[in-house]
Amino acid sequence: SLGGDDRRQVFAGIKSAYDPNTLVGRLVVMVANLAPRQMKFGISEGMIVAASAEGVPGLFLISPDSGAKPGMRLR
Repeated sequence: SLGGDDRRQVFAGIKSAYDPNTLVGRLVVMVANLAPRQMKFGISEGMIVAASAEGVPGLFLISPDSGAKPGMRLR
C-alpha cells in the first residue's frame, strides 16, 4: 500500500497548465496501482488525476478536501 512517506516519480504532462513551483507541497489525487511506464523523460510510477473538457480551456488537478492525508486510498 502507498503510505504517506512513500515516494513516486510521476510524469504528468501538466507543465502547460501549472508552474512546477506552485505544486510543491500540494496534495493531489494519484492513481498509484499502475504498472511503471517508460515515458520520454524516464519511468512514470503513477498517474495524477485531472479534469478537462472539450471546448473548455485549461487542465484542472483534482485535490482532496482538507483533512485528507498522503497515502489515503480512493473510495
